[in-house]
Amino acid sequence: MAMKLYVGGLAYSVTEQELEALFTEYGKVTSVTVIKDRDSGQSKGFGFIEMSEDNEAKTAMTALNGKEVSGRTIMVNEARPQEDRRPSDGFRKSY
Repeated sequence: MAMKLYVGGLAYSVTEQELEALFTEYGKVTSVTVIKDRDSGQSKGFGFIEMSEDNEAKTAMTALNGKEVSGRTIMVNEARPQEDRRPSDGFRKSY
C-alpha cells in the first residue's frame, strides 16, 4: 500500500527532480510535489512524496528526517489527510 510523506524545511531552490532522487534511494517513488505559491511560482519550502510501499516510506522517513539538504535541515513525517478548505465569507455570523 502507498504511503504519503510530508517533507518540510526545504530550501526554496530544491526541485521535484532533486527530491525524487533523494527518496528513490529508499524505494519506488510514485509522486512528488513541491508546493509553490500560486502567484509567484516560488517554492513554499515544503512538499509531498508518495512511495508505493509503506516499509520503504518508513525507512526513508527514518533515514531522511533531520538530514541536511541544500544547506537546510529537512523534516520528514507521514502526511496527514488534507483538511476541507471551504471558502470563507470573511466574517463570522452571530445568531
